Amino acid sequence: MTIAAIIVAAGRGSRAGGDVPKQWQMLAGRPVLAHTLAAFAGLHRVLVIHPDDRDRAAALGAEQLVEGGADRAQSVRNALEALAGRGFSRVLIHDGARPLVSAALIARMTVALERSPAAAPALPVTDALWRGADGMVSGTQSRDGLWRAQTPQAFHLDAILAAHRAHGGGAADDVEVARAAGLPVAIVPGEDDNLKLTYPGDFARAEAILRERGMEIRLGNGFDVHAFTEGDHVWLCGVKVPHGNGLLGHSDADVGMHALTDAIYGALAQGDIGRHFPPSDPQWKGAESHIFLRHAIDLARQMGFRLSNGDVTLICELPKIGPHAEAMQTRLAAIMGVEAHRVSVKATTSERLGFTGREEGIAAIATATLVQA
Repeated sequence: MTIAAIIVAAGRGSRAGGDVPKQWQMLAGRPVLAHTLAAFAGLHRVLVIHPDDRDRAAALGAEQLVEGGADRAQSVRNALEALAGRGFSRVLIHDGARPLVSAALIARMTVALERSPAAAPALPVTDALWRGADGMVSGTQSRDGLWRAQTPQAFHLDAILAAHRAHGGGAADDVEVARAAGLPVAIVPGEDDNLKLTYPGDFARAEAILRERGMEIRLGNGFDVHAFTEGDHVWLCGVKVPHGNGLLGHSDADVGMHALTDAIYGALAQGDIGRHFPPSDPQWKGAESHIFLRHAIDLARQMGFRLSNGDVTLICELPKIGPHAEAMQTRLAAIMGVEAHRVSVKATTSERLGFTGREEGIAAIATATLVQA
């Protein structure tokens, strides 16, 4: 993955009121930052924090924590420096207090970088504009050509890092830094719902938007096949089952767990096991498949979803699954941290047809239903 996301959350946000900074206040039962981080799940996320917030930030699951600086510009530069030389070519820089950013807007920003070294979302100003002094209107201002800036602002990483290194500091946002360095910045249509939480009333508006969005339900399916090889047991859904053969695979070849893992990734639109754990990487040779399943379910939680149910069907003539099905159900539930009644494991044969009927291997299909947490 060559795109990283910097989430800036080191400020104190006093205008929002409350006993804690706004990014740590609760929104629909979760901290604001949990919503923001979930929006960028699947990317390498650098969370820029105040030193006092390190312990609670560690619980949110960001891939990297960086302490902020004296102002926003210094905080962003700290994060950019932490990414330098790590193989990332693009970066999205986002305010932690914008928890309602959509996947569609994030996608538009990444596409915009194909034609420009910098891009930023914005909305055209539609209201009449006044100047004022001492509580009185002192003049008017044309709104022609004016835009309301939003984030995430997107950049070629090397270009924006060089711009920050050359900047004197104190910039309002990263577009100001980019333009000072001569970078052209493309405007991408923003979204009304992508509001920045600033005042107490903004939280009520954000809650209303979340209610209007309703509960999102995701459905994914997975399919996997492994051939028999020499051995005296097979691993199926986390249970060691005695058998006259083993299963051939790069990892432990747990065909049932692989299918369920892919079903969860599919529901999240996050590819499959091969994307996250490439078989070309020798570190995963012989790996226990619970590593893959736990990664998938943790990713679901980071993206704001929980498992409603998972259903696995093993397709084979032998070994007999019935005597082990309850243990498999219990094991899968434990790995995913859910109640056992949310997991189903069952088996069928292919009526002696095909490779499973000839006892050449085992196949598995799985379905996972995820609901918004």
